[in-house]
Amino acid sequence: MTVLSLLIFLPLAAALGVMAVPRRAVAWTWVVAGVAELALVVAMWIGHGTRQGMSYETDVRWIPSVDAGYHVGADGLSLPLLTLTAGLFAACAVYSLRQEHRVREFAVLFLFLETVCLGVFAALDLLLFFVFFDLSIVGMYFVILLWGHGERGWSALKFFLYTFLGSLVLLLGFIGLYLGADPHTFDMVELTRTPPLDGSPGLAGLTLLAVGIGLGVKTPVVPFHTWLPPAHTDAPAAGSAILAGVMLKMGTYGLVRIAMPMLPDAWRRHAWVFLVVGLVSVLYGALVALAQENAKRLVAYTSVNHMGYVVLALGAAGYASGDADARRLAVTGAVTQMVSHGLVTGALFLLCGVLYDRARSYDLGRFGGVAGTAPRFSALLAVAAFASLGLPGLSGFVAEFQIFAGTIGSGTAAAVAGALAVLGILLTAGLFLRVLHRVLTGAPGELTARVTDLQRAEAGAVVPLLALSLLIGVVPRVLLDTIEPLSAAVVALVGR
Repeated sequence: MTVLSLLIFLPLAAALGVMAVPRRAVAWTWVVAGVAELALVVAMWIGHGTRQGMSYETDVRWIPSVDAGYHVGADGLSLPLLTLTAGLFAACAVYSLRQEHRVREFAVLFLFLETVCLGVFAALDLLLFFVFFDLSIVGMYFVILLWGHGERGWSALKFFLYTFLGSLVLLLGFIGLYLGADPHTFDMVELTRTPPLDGSPGLAGLTLLAVGIGLGVKTPVVPFHTWLPPAHTDAPAAGSAILAGVMLKMGTYGLVRIAMPMLPDAWRRHAWVFLVVGLVSVLYGALVALAQENAKRLVAYTSVNHMGYVVLALGAAGYASGDADARRLAVTGAVTQMVSHGLVTGALFLLCGVLYDRARSYDLGRFGGVAGTAPRFSALLAVAAFASLGLPGLSGFVAEFQIFAGTIGSGTAAAVAGALAVLGILLTAGLFLRVLHRVLTGAPGELTARVTDLQRAEAGAVVPLLALSLLIGVVPRVLLDTIEPLSAAVVALVGR
């Protein structure tokens, strides 16, 4: 077993261990497994360095009749997302040390989810990607259904049906790629090397439509976003952190790994569609978030806004006539935004969980003056909010600056879309400053007295996420040197 396969399946092995240990040792067993995963992926990142191409590759035949295999590998796109996944799951393990309801089942389900999420970001075979992709839907469905609150049954059902339908459309797209290849194969490396449906623009456009819809539901972008707010609102805090921080990235990751390099001609011809969808998601997400009174729904809609920036940048990268350096910068910004959004929004959802744990409410109007009763909570909430609105010195600024610079430099249409998307930053700044003003300052609200400060487990989960956001904001080369060779390769593949 290679080190990457060990990384993928170690959480599943830990889940078997969790089922065997005494109940009092369950939470700490989960934490140890999470920290071990994080240490392993960091070691892999150091071993890969800044070189281009795949590392830690394994290719074993799985279903020879359709040329599908267990093919996994890691490069400058997958390694940051594998690290993000391991880091967020470790943070959720620490956060859940105080979990009391069905602790063993909760830990086992999250360890299963970690394996399938890592599998998505490591898969180099379309069928293998789809298996992990679908299993993540099943895992999150049970997290919402069994440990959620409010209308959790309806929210879990809507999440499952909506995202499962999207995955079926995605499967149609994968079948189109398979049938369009000569010889037929599901292997991503082969499909990237020799794009299928080359010379069949109509079929390539339909295949891109299927792949785009399937991944767009998962991202989610407007108009496929309606499952997201109820799922986040009724999920437990750790579930929301993984759903937003990790699972939403599966959609945009698929665009970079599958749609752009395997359907380059179709991507160039329809890049304007992704520009429009990204711009609408940026502005719509921010405007609707501005109107929310529920803290969790507000953060959920900011995810629509932030993932819209990623789609916008990838659309701009499809304008082959634009400046090549600008297009590379747009792709680098998109991947950086995936990492930044995972860290910051994961922290925001865990902090929302602290509010609900204390007061059993997300209603912003019932809090006020929390800075006086919970100073550590307030400080971390302020840092997370400023990171999300793109304050210099934090990861959000690095990502959004690259996205705007790359998009505006990629051609006239992309420049117009990028200039309009800048309004999203203004709206995001307004909505987060409004939240900080209403919750942290002013006269105490009716629930303020219930909000005690962060406990060790809660701080131990949130502080490292925001510290990483600060590290990326101050020393971005740690991340960018790994991503940039991948960005250059993607732009070259799209421009063929």
